[in-house]
Amino acid sequence: MTGRHRDGLPYAPVYRRVWDGPARAEAERINQVWADWTVLYSLGRRCFYAMAVWDGPRPVIVEDVTGDGLEERMREAEMIRAMRLAASTSKSSPAPVRGGASRRRGGALGEESAFAGGRRSPGGRAA
Repeated sequence: MTGRHRDGLPYAPVYRRVWDGPARAEAERINQVWADWTVLYSLGRRCFYAMAVWDGPRPVIVEDVTGDGLEERMREAEMIRAMRLAASTSKSSPAPVRGGASRRRGGALGEESAFAGGRRSPGGRAA
């Protein structure tokens, strides 16, 4: 055998290169700042990825080639989530009574008029 790995030669330390060190450090910084996300940097694609750790029907994964761009996409995903949560809460909350309220003995509103269209469960289905 010839060359560096020849039998009998002393061990020689080899320089270990850290690929994309600044980008990996940026991914770690973003990961520490955003608690609801797991942030990774792909050496193969040279791209940042963030996976949301909140519960939902589907996983939420965003990507960008820059750290700042990734944070913007994460903000957008959180805004979409907030809008969907607000929309689902407003759909499941009781609708206000419109028009003439039906009154029972003593002038109290009847249960049937308090919830227009019947009661709704938290999942949004009629009970």
